Amino acid sequence: MDTILITGFGAYANTPTNPAEKPALSLDGEEIAGARIVSRIVSGAYFRCIEETVAAMEELKPSAVLMLGEYGGRSMITLERIAQNLNDCARYDVTDTAGVTLQGELTAPDGPVGYYTTVPIRAMTQAMRDAGVPTDISDSAATFCCNHLMYGVLHHIAENKLSVRAGWLHLPHLPEVAAMIQNLGAPSMSVDTLVKGMRAGIEALQENSEDQNINIISKMLI
Repeated sequence: MDTILITGFGAYANTPTNPAEKPALSLDGEEIAGARIVSRIVSGAYFRCIEETVAAMEELKPSAVLMLGEYGGRSMITLERIAQNLNDCARYDVTDTAGVTLQGELTAPDGPVGYYTTVPIRAMTQAMRDAGVPTDISDSAATFCCNHLMYGVLHHIAENKLSVRAGWLHLPHLPEVAAMIQNLGAPSMSVDTLVKGMRAGIEALQENSEDQNINIISKMLI
């Protein structure tokens, strides 16, 4: 049986409850489309999150790694197409969970400028939409720990020539976070809806060794 590793983050910055944590833990231990789901909540600190995820990969030998993070302000689940070799959380006026601020520093000094996701994002997006969950493709994973971890995992896979697929899903605020005064008016999505979308996406991942050549009409500009 395949193993799919799902990673999430805990609280960070102004987010006391991370939407990347609850869906990951909800899916932990499930079997979906012939795959066993194993979830790990990793540190929200630069480089440490990569080390922890790589350690989990070495332990579990997964066929795929799906990483989850919050993108406040987005109204849909968004599957990221590209991870870039750049860190800049100073522009968001936040630090990682270790209190570190990076500006213009590379994740891998000798690495390429970016990596494309290796999961079938068109097939997954369509399957999640068909399940009734608003989903889109994004071309910007930003420059904080989410992009950092996505790049780090893809770089590890490339450097070690591993047959592991990896991708990133950004999630909207949870309703209780969108209800905070500083976030009023921001879109949100419930844990149940997030989990429903994740299940449909995982089924599509398992069913498609390569992405489908379909046109995904997008409402995302980035």
